[in-house]
Parts: sequence; C-alpha cells; structure tokens
Amino acid sequence: MTEPRRIYIFDTTLRDGEQTPGVALTVEDKLQIARQLDRLGVDVIEAGFPVVSSGEAEAVKLIAKDGLKAEVCALARTRREDLDAA
Repeated sequence: MTEPRRIYIFDTTLRDGEQTPGVALTVEDKLQIARQLDRLGVDVIEAGFPVVSSGEAEAVKLIAKDGLKAEVCALARTRREDLDAA
C-alpha cells in the first residue's frame, strides 16, 4: 500500500496580500500575521520582497528569526542586490 501524498501549503499573504488597494501592513502586522499562519499549520510563508524597502527587509528578517515552525522564504529576482537582501 502506498502512503498518501502530502499537500504543502505555501502562503503568499504577506507579499501578495499587501498588493490589495488600501492595504498597508506594518512590520508588527506582518509578524502577527506570520505567527497566525504558523499556528494554522502553513508549511511555507513567503514573508515579502526585501529589496523593495528597508521596512520590508526588516519585516522579513524579524519573521525569519521568530522561531516559527513554517519555512520562511522571500521573493527575489535573479539580481545580486535581490539575493543579498533575501
């Protein structure tokens, strides 16, 4: 008998969600959302696009260091400055 396949949840709320008109999340908002996503059992949290601003970079760094069970990743283009920021 084969084992059932596992479905992984990769959440982009912290990056794509902020593209919604009128939505502007603070660093603390993003950290709280990441904690709730982790509590829900999300496997991977895309924390943001750190090269965009210092605030975005700070949020990604704080989320990555928060000790969540979820894997934390960041969006980056294939450019040196993006990769360094991520």
